[in-house]
Amino acid sequence: MNKLTREFYNRDTLDVAKELLGKHLIIIEGNKSSTSKIVETEGYIGSIDKAAHSYQNKRTPRTEVMFGPPGYAYVYLIYGMYYCLNIVTEAAGESAAVLIRAVEPISGVEEMSIRRYKKTIDQLNRKEISNLTSGPGKLCMALGINKSHNGMDMCGDSIYLTYGSDEEHEIVTSKRINIDYAEEAVDYPWRFYIKDNPFVSK
Repeated sequence: MNKLTREFYNRDTLDVAKELLGKHLIIIEGNKSSTSKIVETEGYIGSIDKAAHSYQNKRTPRTEVMFGPPGYAYVYLIYGMYYCLNIVTEAAGESAAVLIRAVEPISGVEEMSIRRYKKTIDQLNRKEISNLTSGPGKLCMALGINKSHNGMDMCGDSIYLTYGSDEEHEIVTSKRINIDYAEEAVDYPWRFYIKDNPFVSK
């Protein structure tokens, strides 16, 4: 199965963010499962990053997961309605994580479509299909990720990542999105995505 180990996440956050591209995210719930390919990520490093919830290593009940061991899920709510999935990186105490910004559906697509649009996949138009998982809130809705996943072990058996295929891809590096409040951190080139992938967030 080639599941990613804890050592994979226990490294420099930006290296992990880049190397997560192309990896497969597996979610198992009861007798159902889904597989999707990670196509876009962003790194957040709390000690120096004004865009991070844990900037200057500020510990709160919400950010406590970020200070824990690497390889755990950090899930939070934005705008009071959308969940975002992050994976904790680096050694315990470092308060760093990678945001999963977009994924490409591989299996379990019918369930994704019903969760996201309350329609079957064959009822979707082209725009709805391309928007199915093309953003952090969208992918969490489609994959059924919510607050109950916060703190879950991403090296466990319910939600985890595998190495996926050996397909080559070109990585694009850019500034992160929707962090206008973050002053100089707005310009950090900590967003990474697979070039020309249709599911990269618009």
